Amino acid sequence: MPEISRFLGVIIFMNFNEHPPPHFHAKYGGYHMTVDIQTGIVEGKFPKRALHLVFEWYEIHKDELLQNWNSLRETGEFQKLPPLE
Repeated sequence: MPEISRFLGVIIFMNFNEHPPPHFHAKYGGYHMTVDIQTGIVEGKFPKRALHLVFEWYEIHKDELLQNWNSLRETGEFQKLPPLE
């Protein structure tokens, strides 16, 4: 599971050969969620503060996340993305 970014206790990752729609995973402590890259729809549970941080980061990197999704599925390669500062 390639780690795309890490910030403030949140780990963002994508898996190789994932099923559509394009999405990423986020972990924070014992919490896990998936976020649809195109719609922003969330599955899973996350603490409110950490959820806001993930969405702030997601809005900045939405296009890069979609590029990573496509690249992982086509070539297995990805780019790490900067953390939320």
